[in-house]
Amino acid sequence: MGFLIGFSPWIIYWILVGNTSFRVAVIVALCLAVLAVAVQRLRRQPWHTLEAGAVLVFAMFTVLAFTVSDSFLERWLQPLGNAAIFLIALVGMVIGRPFVREYARASVTDDVARSDGFRVITSAMTWMWIAVFGVMTVVSLIPPLVQGEATIRDGASTLSIVCYWVVPFTLLGVAGTVSGGLPRVVLVAHRCDQQATGRDASG
Repeated sequence: MGFLIGFSPWIIYWILVGNTSFRVAVIVALCLAVLAVAVQRLRRQPWHTLEAGAVLVFAMFTVLAFTVSDSFLERWLQPLGNAAIFLIALVGMVIGRPFVREYARASVTDDVARSDGFRVITSAMTWMWIAVFGVMTVVSLIPPLVQGEATIRDGASTLSIVCYWVVPFTLLGVAGTVSGGLPRVVLVAHRCDQQATGRDASG
């Protein structure tokens, strides 16, 4: 549930940014980002890097939406959004708060959370997401750099469709599917840790 709360502003943003005005897209995303932080606090959950980062990013995007031209936003808002979530995830990893671990921690026992397997797996999963966000950023930069006038609303351009939408969201789907198996993988790793500890103790 927490994972979905953290991603909800981004999901809504990605849906709206290609189908409505940029101002509407970023304002709705900002409101959801603030709501996500509030919900987590009401649940007595600590702040998470993904949620705090989303508030900051969509606040800045809201300013951009009211200060720069639509033609600029049509070319660059999608790459900027992908770069922003990439940096949020990367900074969280660098400061020792991988976002996958932050959300997974709420669904496991203290023993599991302290295990080496849990730390290794959640770090690896976070790096997977960082790689996905990085590739999304690079791919979404291709249309404006190659074609110059390419935009996220250019439905006649195969390059725009593939690089702004098909490749990035296919990668998101794959990463989400892999993440769905996280609880089982963590439990298996924890059992392996326990068995290894038991063998060491008996030896």
